[in-house]
Amino acid sequence: MIETTQPIHHSGFACFVGRPNAGKSTLTNALVGTKVAIASDKPQTTRHIIKGIVTRDDGQLVILDTPGIHRPRTLLGERLNQLVYDTWSEVDVIGVCLPCPEKIGPGDRHLITEIANLKNRPTLMGLATKVDLAGKPRIREHLIDIQKLESELGIEWAQIVPVSAKTGENIDLVRDLLVGTLPEGPRYYPDGEVTDEPTETLVTELIREVALGLVHEELPHSITVTIEEMGLRPERDKPLLDIFANLIVERDSQKPIILGKKAERLKQIGTEARQRISRLVGTPVYLDLKVKVMKEWQRDPKALNRLGF
Repeated sequence: MIETTQPIHHSGFACFVGRPNAGKSTLTNALVGTKVAIASDKPQTTRHIIKGIVTRDDGQLVILDTPGIHRPRTLLGERLNQLVYDTWSEVDVIGVCLPCPEKIGPGDRHLITEIANLKNRPTLMGLATKVDLAGKPRIREHLIDIQKLESELGIEWAQIVPVSAKTGENIDLVRDLLVGTLPEGPRYYPDGEVTDEPTETLVTELIREVALGLVHEELPHSITVTIEEMGLRPERDKPLLDIFANLIVERDSQKPIILGKKAERLKQIGTEARQRISRLVGTPVYLDLKVKVMKEWQRDPKALNRLGF
């Protein structure tokens, strides 16, 4: 009788850390193979832990997309930083995103030192992100600088990998290496599931992503989105998803910026968001989008609690 052995199955959790706009969300989407996290060139875009799920025959990787660590200026900023620190103790591997076009700075070193001081330090992977924006000499210099952090900060990289989420360079390699670092374990999510986020959360994030791309630089931190009501319109032969949502800002003076001249900017936000949501849910969408003011919501504990922060 020939004995057969079951192949080893790895499963576990990873997260990416780095300065704001280091490419964490874009990298998460590239590894998952579809969009689960919004991405923007504006700092502090990510405000929630978004899970991206990679399922393969040999393992299942759950990526926790986290906000960027920053010097907080509001209560929201403090809560987001704490969310990141709490996540570090829950994952098996941390990928430190260090963008190639930028020198490694004091903020990066502080971040890595904080991770190095964890009681149960996860496996560390150094990721030289955005290599598509740097030439080969700069990439080589950057990789050497990342290697030097081992002796400077008393850490050990499991791997150092140059990667571009935009062009796909080394995405497959990073995915393989991440799965390979995970312990043996079962699948946590069924095949085909790429995130466990509620559709309502994904909808609010898509609306905010569109708004971030269309408003002035001073507004991104002040914008959040809430859903008043969402559901399929009854008694229709063809499905139509009704969404009633609010774009929330902090001050009365910010409302006209969102609206634009004759409310043209709000209409543009609504049109682009509706198209993206329709692609997400696979059905036509009616989006009713209003602008509301919630005074200094980033600094108000009660407001933050109501908004889910």
